[in-house]
Amino acid sequence: MSGSAAKGGKGESNSVDDLANLLLDTARTAYSSTGYLGTTLKGVAAAAGVAPEVLKKYFDNREALFAAAMRLPFDPVSSINALIAPGIDGLGERLARVTLRMLDDPQTRFQLQELATPDGKTSAAVTTIREFLESTVVDRVAAVLGVADARLRVNVAVAHLIGAVACRYVLEIEPFASATEDEFVALVAPSMQAALTTPIPR
Repeated sequence: MSGSAAKGGKGESNSVDDLANLLLDTARTAYSSTGYLGTTLKGVAAAAGVAPEVLKKYFDNREALFAAAMRLPFDPVSSINALIAPGIDGLGERLARVTLRMLDDPQTRFQLQELATPDGKTSAAVTTIREFLESTVVDRVAAVLGVADARLRVNVAVAHLIGAVACRYVLEIEPFASATEDEFVALVAPSMQAALTTPIPR
């Protein structure tokens, strides 16, 4: 009897895992073709052949689905909120550090690389990553800055970060490629912080 119950439990667990994997694979396909904002929970559920309520049991919102699909080692919304909660001071360092920790995770890096080259649909992949960054990072940080050129300042800070990340993981240019976390942050954070706190001539 107990053996039968255990077997049933295992089967149920496998079914749950299979459904979660189906939803994540469906989401990744959607991201590669319609971008981040064009991919909705309802649309993913329909493409996977399940009711939206079923998908909501696994992923509460758009950000949670993307984080799981890309294997991000954190929840984007709560993490960004925690980063900006202390205020502007030190925000450049916090953003640089959490980005490095995310990309140092091999699974996350692999998933993002997969997204960037899905059957040649690079433009859709770029759109997906841009829309995700804009909605989860740029817009939230800009709201905290509360100045007229806030969004432009955040764009400049993110540009510094993306350039450093590309040098480290794509081009593998030294000293970014082999720098420790503290060294990387020390190289990048001051420029990011300056961008966030300095008015930009228009």
